[in-house]
Amino acid sequence: MMFQNLFSPQKLGKVEVKNRISFQPHLTNFAENCLPSERHMYYWGERAKGGAGLITTEEMSVHPTDTAYEKLVEAFHPEVIPGFRKITDYVHQYDTKMFCQLNHNGQQCDGSISRLPVWAPSPVPDILFRETPKAMEIEDIEEVCRFFAISAEHVRQGGFDGVELQFGHSSLARQFLSPLTNYRQDEFGGSLENRMRAPLMFIKAVRRAVGDDFTLGIRMCADEMIPGGLDLAQVQEICVLFEASGLIDFVDLSIATFYNLYLVEGSMHTPLGYTIPLAAGIREKIELPVFCTGRINDPVMAEKVLAAGQADMIGMCRALICDPFLPKKAEEGRLEDIRSCIACNQGCIGRMGVNRTLGCVQNPAVGLEKQWGEGTLRPAPVKKKVMVVGGGPGGMWAAKMAGRRGHDVTLYDRNEALGGQVLTAMKGAGRDEFGVIIRNEKEQVDKAGVKVELETEVTAEQLLKAGADTIIVATGSKPKAHPVGGADGAGVYNVWQVLDGQAELGEKICLIDYDGHHRATATAEFLADQGKNVHIICSSLFIGAELGPTQDLYLTRQRLLGKGVTFTPDIAVMEVSGDIGEKSVKGFNVYSNAWDEWGPYDNLVLAMGQEVDEDLYFALKGKVKELYRIGDCVAPRKVDMAIWEGHKVGREV
Repeated sequence: MMFQNLFSPQKLGKVEVKNRISFQPHLTNFAENCLPSERHMYYWGERAKGGAGLITTEEMSVHPTDTAYEKLVEAFHPEVIPGFRKITDYVHQYDTKMFCQLNHNGQQCDGSISRLPVWAPSPVPDILFRETPKAMEIEDIEEVCRFFAISAEHVRQGGFDGVELQFGHSSLARQFLSPLTNYRQDEFGGSLENRMRAPLMFIKAVRRAVGDDFTLGIRMCADEMIPGGLDLAQVQEICVLFEASGLIDFVDLSIATFYNLYLVEGSMHTPLGYTIPLAAGIREKIELPVFCTGRINDPVMAEKVLAAGQADMIGMCRALICDPFLPKKAEEGRLEDIRSCIACNQGCIGRMGVNRTLGCVQNPAVGLEKQWGEGTLRPAPVKKKVMVVGGGPGGMWAAKMAGRRGHDVTLYDRNEALGGQVLTAMKGAGRDEFGVIIRNEKEQVDKAGVKVELETEVTAEQLLKAGADTIIVATGSKPKAHPVGGADGAGVYNVWQVLDGQAELGEKICLIDYDGHHRATATAEFLADQGKNVHIICSSLFIGAELGPTQDLYLTRQRLLGKGVTFTPDIAVMEVSGDIGEKSVKGFNVYSNAWDEWGPYDNLVLAMGQEVDEDLYFALKGKVKELYRIGDCVAPRKVDMAIWEGHKVGREV
């Protein structure tokens, strides 16, 4: 067997899971009136159907003061039990075990939601929420213990196989454990024994509530990764003491805190498997099963971690959001069919950060499993001749889905390879993994029976002559030709020309950024890596303004500054001028309206917006029975919308 460790059973307390793959806790925003929803059921059920051995829910709130987000399920209300039952019954039909995670977020809560004071060990504002909490009195600690117990009783009555207590990156328990957030002078602060007192009280309360025959574990922060916080050595000692208590059955691991959120939710700029050494460090010290999570996005890496004894369970979160059937495909040896997560963070973490429902750039069915999940695609009642023009992600998805429904599909692209703008975007510094989107889909297009015609610039006349029943236009967008005065002058290039090697550049470069995303920053870094002297001017408050929700902002700015890139924010560029070597930029400060001029530069590079490539669509409009346009040729956006629209149209034609 290719994955003899990964697909071997594992005991977790009284529960045996069928394999070592755990779908890890993460927010979804699927709750309705703070109760579990049908959407939850189908979402988790899809991952059970896909073969995960264990599923652990998103954190469930245990107390009215725990309101970090508006759509947390409040497990302390008995009304959650019927919803829990529906979810666990649905998941159990696939021989998958299910744990419920309980949490109090402590200082990482939001009093503007609850209209209550935030509770924490000490009155230390969280670095992200910035609300000064109330230092908990002994009565408050005891009350949280009671509410943990009540919530745990509801978990057991709801049919779950176990409970996990969140002691990790976002939790009241970690805040008691860490010297970084616990300044108390009473029996709950100071020494390690004192700092462990409240978390142990939480564990004991839950153990009494669920009994000795119910699996109970903790999610620990393996290293806070910040001076003054818990490091691996301290966490090893804490885990040894928790194990010695005899109260817990496993240790699930996370990393970092809200001080360094980019490590909690590592993007593609974070190495694959970056938490493995921490899991191995905990595994060396305790006998209890240890979970390892963090950019383990393929079964081969997972098998290596288990074979090396570095962990007992492999936590996969974004990997199974992206492809719920990764476990089943791996077990069946269909590795080429796995849709690999690229840690772009745009559809999952990025949407959570702005209070949207969970999504995935590469999986439009996330949160819509009832309508779009596995088994919902139906054969077309009438076979049509479908032509798709444009082989970017949107066109590929449209062609693939239409082909799977049984249509006769031809996909045309003017380039020598499928991929569209992704082929250029992946050339940006640190963005090569973005190209996995194309690798994931190319074989699926072929397997759907789609005929692919590359290096083919089709005209409206050719398409009409071919007699298609349906034409889907996915011709994308292109950089604006003349975004400001003088932009068509010599020595001025757009980012695509730079990344594709079409620009002849000097040493001193000004990049004008109206994008705020990787299109600009990855190009600037690409130039800096070539030894160029790069100056970025943008109209936003800071460089990379769109990168915050995806956890890319910190590391992007760190790298750019380390490579000598300089920033000038708050400037609306209105005109560029000058000859090569003497290029200048004119604009005004968006707050003071004061005009200024920058230069001289050898060249200017523009990230100043895209415009639709819509000529083919309008040449066909009114002449084709079924005509659609999708993706950037509707309006220039990001890749998630191109895939979403391609998937939707392909299902419906």
